[in-house]
Amino acid sequence: MFAVVEIAAQQFTVRPNDVLVVPLLDGEAGSNVQFTTILAGGDENAPTVGAPTLSGSVSATILEHGKGDKVLVFKKKRRKGYRKLNGHRQQYTKIEIKSISL
Repeated sequence: MFAVVEIAAQQFTVRPNDVLVVPLLDGEAGSNVQFTTILAGGDENAPTVGAPTLSGSVSATILEHGKGDKVLVFKKKRRKGYRKLNGHRQQYTKIEIKSISL
């Protein structure tokens, strides 16, 4: 059983007991979340595609929140003496898929 779910405007293919890293979600670690925007799903041999979505839900548990690796942004204009260095760490949420019901 699998499902293609839209989480925070991104599409993820999920199966039961999968651990995913998704963009930051609201909620505390240990709380349950439901995703109802299912784009496709079913068995591996006979998948079903929604028009535009399927009815059902995907249940998940929030494991932890964190920050990703630092991405450095370096800007320079040659021969002008202009150099700028910025860094950014994107926040994420790690979730575990508990069940899929279609």
